Amino acid sequence: MKVKNLGANKTEIVIDDRHKIFVSYETPVAARIGAKFYRTSEKFSRTTSKHINQWLDGVKAEEKDQTFFNELLDNRA
Repeated sequence: MKVKNLGANKTEIVIDDRHKIFVSYETPVAARIGAKFYRTSEKFSRTTSKHINQWLDGVKAEEKDQTFFNELLDNRA
């Protein structure tokens, strides 16, 4: 596992080449699991939405409840 700082308040946790979790501020809000991308359905700040869109870079992502992303990190601890 590798933690990559992508800029101010943007972090990517790389499990391997096909599994990544994107964190805005201190909250996991998007992920790539295999070939599928996911984004939180919860509405955060405008800045967090911008961070998610930048990370996804135009990729269509399925919306998931915030608990999905929280559990992804809980399972890694």
